[in-house]
Amino acid sequence: MMNYKRYQRVPVVNYPEREWPNKEIEKAPIWCSVDLRDGNQALVEPMVVEEKVEMFNLLVKMGFKEIEIGFPAASQIEFDFLRQLVERNLIPDDVVVQVLTQCREHLIERTFEALQGIKKAVVHIYNSTSTLQRDVVFNMDREEIKQIAIDGVAMVKKYMAGYDGEVILEYSPESFTGTELDFALDICNVVQRAWGPTPEKKMIFNLPSTVEMTTPNVYADQIEWMSKRLENRESIILSVHPHNDRGTGVAAAELAILAGADRIEGTLFGNGERTGNVDILTIAYNMFSQGIDPELEIGDIKEIAEVYERTTKMHIDPRHPYAGKLVFTAFSGSHQDAINKGMHALLERQSKIWQVPYLPIDPSDIGREYEPVVRINSQSGKGGVAFVMESFFGFRLPRGMHKEFADIIQKIAESQGEVAPEQIMEVFREEYLDRKEPYHFRKCKITDFESKGDFTTVAVVTYTDHGVEKQFEGVGNGPIDAVQRGLEEELGINIKVLDYNEHALASGSGAQAASYIHVMDQKSNRVTYGVGVSSNITRASLRGVFSAVNRLFSEEA
Repeated sequence: MMNYKRYQRVPVVNYPEREWPNKEIEKAPIWCSVDLRDGNQALVEPMVVEEKVEMFNLLVKMGFKEIEIGFPAASQIEFDFLRQLVERNLIPDDVVVQVLTQCREHLIERTFEALQGIKKAVVHIYNSTSTLQRDVVFNMDREEIKQIAIDGVAMVKKYMAGYDGEVILEYSPESFTGTELDFALDICNVVQRAWGPTPEKKMIFNLPSTVEMTTPNVYADQIEWMSKRLENRESIILSVHPHNDRGTGVAAAELAILAGADRIEGTLFGNGERTGNVDILTIAYNMFSQGIDPELEIGDIKEIAEVYERTTKMHIDPRHPYAGKLVFTAFSGSHQDAINKGMHALLERQSKIWQVPYLPIDPSDIGREYEPVVRINSQSGKGGVAFVMESFFGFRLPRGMHKEFADIIQKIAESQGEVAPEQIMEVFREEYLDRKEPYHFRKCKITDFESKGDFTTVAVVTYTDHGVEKQFEGVGNGPIDAVQRGLEEELGINIKVLDYNEHALASGSGAQAASYIHVMDQKSNRVTYGVGVSSNITRASLRGVFSAVNRLFSEEA
């Protein structure tokens, strides 16, 4: 048995007056990307300057107005990257860059050297405040930890004197989730008194889930507790920076918004230390799926993913929300059938509201329109195969034909695994469109006669029987009936047409028609479908009849 007794529960907040459970997300928060700092420092191969420039340009294109670009005092490459942004004039006027620094004078001095020439910047200072780090890392009490933060504010003010731009101060009590709430509140209030924010010139308090330690509702309680008790709240932008150690970073961030957070720091696709930062894209797409403007340009997930994977050398999991290659793909038969029916209902009702089972958003809204929603393997069903035939190739198989063709594809999937759309179409041709043995329809002359108000159709059909050209004549009340009767007499068979469907395959003068004939052999009661395609609807129907007869009476049948 695992030794679970080595671990102890993290205390929850005694906060019965919580209000966040009764709230809903109504608007996007202030977004701050930390891909170039927190995300970059977690890479096996950190980005070089030009890769960081490419990532920065992507974030600007996506609409981020606050971007943490690095820790310029930490290394020369970090310093040089910031200078490149300045010297190449890459920072738009409406974008505020953010830099991180510890509360140490030589680091703060170096940070302000890097910032010269930037009109407006967030200077993000931090120190760890948790009970564990106070004990085992710093060996300091509360007052000593608090003094680090106060000294940090004083040093920022000192070096601002020689800076030609505007500074917004951000302070993080790092490891907030492991800090006693009364101490977190105390240190934040002390910092703001030292800084002096106003409603016109606010400062940022960032309350990070540096290590995710408990369930998201506890984090929400902590955020609301702080939000309601911070001094001078109208002068504060309350920010959160969730990590994903327990796999609930997105949930923690969303509940934090309900609890009063104004701002979220995170990364694209959740890259970051350990299990990562909160995934900003997932939160934004979640809002989008609820009819809320995410206030980010995220309509081309393929471009975002391509730049991300190239610059970070990281790979996006195929099941990653919204971005993964398989997240809009259904293999399950029941899922495929529901998607197929939902898509048809959407078109028939001409609804402006997206409502399709198993697809929370329209994949095409985020640039995924060329990827298959339904893919076929051994778990797939009749609805999935029908969906592929219609969405890829335009064949709207009659409902009764769904199972017949799906059973054929199922056997292939069981032996080889996934069956690609192109292979499904190839099998469809072999089984239906190109079934020319033993009987191959060649041509037909149709003549209609009227007698006493009734019409009679005479069909003279030329065909081949095992390669030998032959001809027969049939009489009926229409072309299909006439050919059916002629075939029965010619071949000595007894068949019944159970159903007939047709539709155009494409629009325009060169359009072809598809005909589906459901036929029963009245001696054996076996049934099957035949399919014919032609630019002439009558010829398509007759080809369908021959296709069905070949399926019923070929040597392999």
